[in-house]
Amino acid sequence: MKLNIVLVIVFLLSSTTACQTKTQVNTGNATSTDTSNKVIFTTAKEKNKANMSDTTIHYDTATLGAGCFWCVEAIFQDLNGVISVASGYSGGGISNPTYREVCSGRTGHAEVCQIVYNPKILSFDELLEVFWTTHDPTTLNQQGADIGTQYRSAIFYHSDEQRKTAEEYKQKLNEANAYPNPIVTEIAPYTAFYKAEDYHQNYYNQNGSEPYCRIVIQPKVDKFKKVFKDKLSKQQSQ
Repeated sequence: MKLNIVLVIVFLLSSTTACQTKTQVNTGNATSTDTSNKVIFTTAKEKNKANMSDTTIHYDTATLGAGCFWCVEAIFQDLNGVISVASGYSGGGISNPTYREVCSGRTGHAEVCQIVYNPKILSFDELLEVFWTTHDPTTLNQQGADIGTQYRSAIFYHSDEQRKTAEEYKQKLNEANAYPNPIVTEIAPYTAFYKAEDYHQNYYNQNGSEPYCRIVIQPKVDKFKKVFKDKLSKQQSQ
């Protein structure tokens, strides 16, 4: 496994923090989605074109928490090889939580993004490289001014391979002193994902003029695009 520790350190040294808390609250219900690590899509169009048996593409799933899911979603949407990104809740003890309930800190859930990706284009290692680099995994239950257990750094692994990769990467970063403090990222088994209310989905792209987007999300996205320009989707790299 190739771990780009130097890239993570360089990104961190150049980081500046812009903080503003999220204040929007919605009482709608979240939707439960139980997604396994392997997602299979059958491309009927290719089947008909080639007049042959079903062509299947195996996609993998990653569930990551790195603070506000609006920020996380905006970054991972731009990666080449990512098929979809959904904002939601994971790691807690109640089913179908609302945003208001999660914000109370009493559900145990973290704000996460569930990322479906093509492992032939983008590896789990590369996803983690972006994950470690674009947030601070050393602050317990906090990212900037967003404070609470729902904002904790977390990797909910879908397989033992993902667990081993995440634990090894975390260890390597700590050994390299990539951060001034030890990493506190939770690495725990995936149990369930509850998709957040509709207005949370694709939030940055639909609300880019909002203060939180301009002050907090946009600087992170701009920096991410400079550091990871070779991993951007074709649309974003143009």
